[in-house]
Amino acid sequence: MSVKALVLTGFGLNCDNETALALDRAGAESSRVHINSLIAGDVTLSDFHILVFGGGFSWGDDHGAGVIQALKMKNHIGQDLLSFVDEGKLIIGICNGFQALVNLGLLPGIDGDYTRRSVSITFNDCGNFRDQWVRLKANEESPCVFTKNIDTADYPIRHGEGKFIADPGLIATLIKANQVVFQYADKNGAPARGAFPENPNGSLEDIAGICDPSGRIFGLMPHPEGYNHFTNHPDWTRRKEELKRRGESLGPGMTVGIRLFKNGVDYIQENFPE
Repeated sequence: MSVKALVLTGFGLNCDNETALALDRAGAESSRVHINSLIAGDVTLSDFHILVFGGGFSWGDDHGAGVIQALKMKNHIGQDLLSFVDEGKLIIGICNGFQALVNLGLLPGIDGDYTRRSVSITFNDCGNFRDQWVRLKANEESPCVFTKNIDTADYPIRHGEGKFIADPGLIATLIKANQVVFQYADKNGAPARGAFPENPNGSLEDIAGICDPSGRIFGLMPHPEGYNHFTNHPDWTRRKEELKRRGESLGPGMTVGIRLFKNGVDYIQENFPE
């Protein structure tokens, strides 16, 4: 079947082309849709299987990253978003999209409440915007649809407000429920334990991404769409030489960035047969 993905655009979002490319390479049929077209009803959300809140700086991050986007969408299509969730479809928020999801209350979705804001993503501890690659350790016990069979992943980050914070009791709840999907790690995949720059923003418990209890709504600060080809990785030339000396080649296989999206595509194909 054709898996249809809607990638939001407009008002400062700027990763829509990369994200659409990654989804297409993962086997989806992506459409870049301006937020106003969705709000006006020119495009119907229910026609899609995957909704992507992508990266960028929506409304210039005025009043806080993702705040105005969340308010605008909640006021105009809030019920449509909740219906999309009820239908068992997938939502992923990347960077600014993650910030919008927590402001909407779609994450963390504890006890099935997708309207209450209970966590926050705020300014990096280092005091400045960070543009770097990070290593992530995935939680193999997480129900997250997108990270199935992913152990570690290298993705780029591009944010000034990426520090995940919440009440200690709530964080403990997220950890116990395996809703903490990705954590920042060192080069060996061990916990960063808050060390900079492995943990680039000071996120509590090294949290880089969380999901709702169903695993169908996922938000993360790093950009998986930024690793859509093996030459995106800063160490690709070294890796190519290492393989060459062992008589192996660095082929055009699927990157861990594309694999994350393909997990979502596979889920839809398995659960929404034509």
